[in-house]
Amino acid sequence: MLGSKSDAPELTRVVKDRMLPAGPVIIEADERERQALAERFGIVSVDSLSAQIDLDLCMKGIRAEGRLEATITQICAVSDEAFPVLIDEQIVLRFIKEGTANLTPSEDEDIDFEITADDCDEIEYPDESFDLGEAVAQTLGLAIDPYAEGPNANAARKKAGILEEGQQNGSLAAGLAAALKKPN
Repeated sequence: MLGSKSDAPELTRVVKDRMLPAGPVIIEADERERQALAERFGIVSVDSLSAQIDLDLCMKGIRAEGRLEATITQICAVSDEAFPVLIDEQIVLRFIKEGTANLTPSEDEDIDFEITADDCDEIEYPDESFDLGEAVAQTLGLAIDPYAEGPNANAARKKAGILEEGQQNGSLAAGLAAALKKPN
């Protein structure tokens, strides 16, 4: 994913598919893991990251459902200042054995389908275990807004002379109107 220097996952929590835990899996990222994730996602820091996930065997694989909570620090897209962001993201995934995913229909097949509440992102795994930590890391990466605006974004816009949406610069608008009225 973004900016990763190696293929090794920063947050690894391997779960064997034949020995699912009886209760929820709790994932707490340590300092080294949080630093590596911040580098991977190009943000200032991951100050905290925890997830609580229930794993259940289902007909299509292993359903993972829970919640990710994190506090990150990132740079404002407008003011270029660091600011804290709270992330609270639901996790709903299904881990399936490699090669068991639904096959794509051929072009001459006409298939209608509806997405239901039971449909979720599927992650294939090759052997008899899957990396729940990497799934949590990817969920975090998808939850980060790359264009997030901090508390001083409007002040930075104003200082730079950038108008807010819906406002017009009088002299610019007048000049444009005059140019449009000129005959060719």
